[in-house]
Amino acid sequence: MKKNYLIVIAALFLFSCNNKEKADLFVYNATIYTVDSSFSTAEAMVVKDGKIIATGKTADLEKIYSVKEKIDAEGKFIYPGFIDAHAHFVGYAMNLQTVNLVGTKSWEEAIEKVKQFATENPEGWITGRGWDQNDWEIKEFPTNIKLNELFPDRPILLGRIDGHAAIANKAALDLAGIKPGDNLVGGEIEEMEGTLTGILIDNAKELVSEKIPATTEKQFTKGLLAAQQNCFAMGLTTIDDCGLNYEVVEKIKKLQDANELKMRLYVMLSDEKTNYDYAVKTGMIKTDKLNVRSFKVYGDGALGSRGACLLEPYNDRPGHYGFLLSNPSHFDSVANWVYNKGWQLCTHAIGDSGNRTILNIYSKYLKGKNDLRWRIEHAQVVNRYDFHLFGEYSIIPSVQPTHATSDMYWAANRLGKIRVAGAYAYKQLLDENGWIPLGTDFPVEDISTFKTFYAAVIRKDAKGWPDNGYQMENALSREETLKGMTIWAAKSNFEEHEKGSLEKGKFADFVMLDADLMKVAPEKILAVKVLKTFLSGEKVYEMK
Repeated sequence: MKKNYLIVIAALFLFSCNNKEKADLFVYNATIYTVDSSFSTAEAMVVKDGKIIATGKTADLEKIYSVKEKIDAEGKFIYPGFIDAHAHFVGYAMNLQTVNLVGTKSWEEAIEKVKQFATENPEGWITGRGWDQNDWEIKEFPTNIKLNELFPDRPILLGRIDGHAAIANKAALDLAGIKPGDNLVGGEIEEMEGTLTGILIDNAKELVSEKIPATTEKQFTKGLLAAQQNCFAMGLTTIDDCGLNYEVVEKIKKLQDANELKMRLYVMLSDEKTNYDYAVKTGMIKTDKLNVRSFKVYGDGALGSRGACLLEPYNDRPGHYGFLLSNPSHFDSVANWVYNKGWQLCTHAIGDSGNRTILNIYSKYLKGKNDLRWRIEHAQVVNRYDFHLFGEYSIIPSVQPTHATSDMYWAANRLGKIRVAGAYAYKQLLDENGWIPLGTDFPVEDISTFKTFYAAVIRKDAKGWPDNGYQMENALSREETLKGMTIWAAKSNFEEHEKGSLEKGKFADFVMLDADLMKVAPEKILAVKVLKTFLSGEKVYEMK
């Protein structure tokens, strides 16, 4: 009798298992922030074929699904994979193979790093990026005198951290044919008493950079794969690469098709004729990993290098307004092309004059509320009379919170007390449309997602300065910030139906953290660690 009873129980168990829905992955014992419309949390999540098929309570889901793999989250915290709405992924990848000048405290220290790099890499150009004179005791642009002495025959180009200025030695300037007295639209070649200092601002940089030999395919692949791992370690699963040429897009697509490059990329094509021709020929590109449907245009320069275009002169440089990088007629012609072809337009604008110029041109074509999602990248300094244009014409401000905490030491010197009140105004910009995408602008800033979160919410530096936070009236809440790094970033890319939240039918892109970003003490946010990162349910990173 007992034997028959056991047989019946086993049969019922087998019947129950066979009637359960098959799935690939079951994540449980977690606090899962779904970032759905009600910002709900769940205990568990089920994944099949790379997509989420259910979220809910562990016990309930166990009754329904039979899975191949289970992951006990051990009470940890899970969020949608982070999306960086404004970065330079390929540029960051290439920078990993050049001189890293980020964090240097003087021009002398930068030169020492160049010398070390030259010793380890004895041939070819020396390129690098990351110096920032605002971090030095002497807050003036350097000159190339020492570089000329040390490297009379080897060309050098070292970019400022914002990418809008660089210093070149004489060997590089000679190769580019640059001479004292040369002028150009949207750029500046600095000279002192008739001698070139080596400082090149905005479009002037390109005169030298176009002489640098092309990166080899091996170097390109190596750089992208290294950059990808660094991004996965930050919980990033999608990155907006703001401004690439079509040849680079083709290389990326090849690596993705071969499954060497797993990172999802939203690519903005650069404002070049060849890219418009490419867009007409190929149309928009949309795969699970690659989305190409927008153009990136540069309105003006950067505030740190005084290239941002202002309505009134710089507070710390009388008579200097910065400049637009192209004539307004060019921006208008691009807007006309993009509007008629149905693409998305994303324009870099930093200064209040730069923002006003682009806002007015956008308004001309958008004609009121719309869902074209044209973006202004940075929207860094906005005149108080212009904020309303974002809301009236559904223009999306794509901002990078760490710019505020990097610039806060000197921004008031550039802009003055009254004008700086309209700078880094993320909350005011959010209020216009009710949503705002967030990014880092790496490698201009650090790739750290936690620095983005901290800067948006706490608005202090890593040392806790200033005591009460920087212009806290424009801080974002934790929920707003998480949305800006996930669902709102996805929405800015027209991808909110496939990613950005952990809901049924969306990609199983998620990150597991060792602490709860929604509740952790402010002073501990920067210490939060990524434990694991998943892309389509596949583990692509695990902390060692």
